[in-house]
Amino acid sequence: MSDARARLFDALPFWLSLGMVPLAMIAARFGGWWWVLMPLYAWYLMTMLDVVLGLNSENADTDTPEALLFWHRAITVIWFPLQAAMIFGGIWFATRGELSGLEKLGLFFGIGTASGTIGIVYAHELLHQRNPVERWLGDLLLASTLYSHFRTEHLLIHHSWVATPRDAVSARYNEGFFRFFWRVLRDCPKSAWEAEARRLARAGRSKLDRRNPFWRYGALQLAMLALALALGGIQGLLLFLWQAFVAVWQLELTNYVEHYGLTRKHLGEGRYEHVLPRHSWNASHKATNWLLINLQRHSDHHYKPDRRFPLLQTYGEEEAPQLPMGYPAMTFLAMIPPLWRRRMNPRVRAWRRQFYPEIKDWSAYNSGNLPRPRNAL
Repeated sequence: MSDARARLFDALPFWLSLGMVPLAMIAARFGGWWWVLMPLYAWYLMTMLDVVLGLNSENADTDTPEALLFWHRAITVIWFPLQAAMIFGGIWFATRGELSGLEKLGLFFGIGTASGTIGIVYAHELLHQRNPVERWLGDLLLASTLYSHFRTEHLLIHHSWVATPRDAVSARYNEGFFRFFWRVLRDCPKSAWEAEARRLARAGRSKLDRRNPFWRYGALQLAMLALALALGGIQGLLLFLWQAFVAVWQLELTNYVEHYGLTRKHLGEGRYEHVLPRHSWNASHKATNWLLINLQRHSDHHYKPDRRFPLLQTYGEEEAPQLPMGYPAMTFLAMIPPLWRRRMNPRVRAWRRQFYPEIKDWSAYNSGNLPRPRNAL
């Protein structure tokens, strides 16, 4: 087998997301309950495949040249036009076809599953890259879910202050998902705006300077809303908003799972230890990592944020805490807080005993009342 064919063969499992496109077309064409195939495919089929295929503990060579990752990168590059076709093609078809109101809501729940489970995950990969085309594609994917501020919040706040009280999307110990979700929706847009304002101020510029990416965020989101309105009127606009909400709900469920209850050690005077693999939940489940382009190797992503997804490493229990299932199954548990706490709180307590046996009183960590850094972003 030639090297080019071998590289394509290695990348193909990460193209499982393409299965969502024909499923969206089937749901739009036949109506009824066909939309259920989309969440069934993304959440439950992949979880069942995890059970069959097990874990993948192999690690790629981190020195692999980018040229050899062409087919891995390609799926993230082509996804925006596919997602745009599902969203806006779906709006055009749904507002002119014979689907009932419930069938339209079901269809756009399924499309929101694709734009959240797949699209925002790909946007996350793209916004970490230096290539301007990839960053623009990431911005377009986020704009199609009306969540453009995620780029700023993720790069300027989350990666700096993950697993500390400064980071809104690091879920606190014993915090239920619904309380977490409301807090993130309330706090993150404001904190992202303030982070950009401080960044511009350090360069001697106004927060209203044209270099503030919020101008781009707003323009792209308005363009998406205008296109939905032009294609489907008020109904099309409402369907667009519905899929965006479903996508954001999926993103924040994932954020909730990724760092639940994990906290970096406070060193005093508002300072925290460096981010380590132990500060993110790791999952090596094979099929869901294919679908989510190794997002579940989250420990390594935070340890080395500039690594492209095919090169992310997995860790053993001695270095990083392990989830019992992949993200799709864990996010289902997160929607039922008593079940979530029953499954995860003992794991958090075990993590504390393993990595921080010297800390006897966790009350300040539990409440999030630790001092904030004086020079916080």
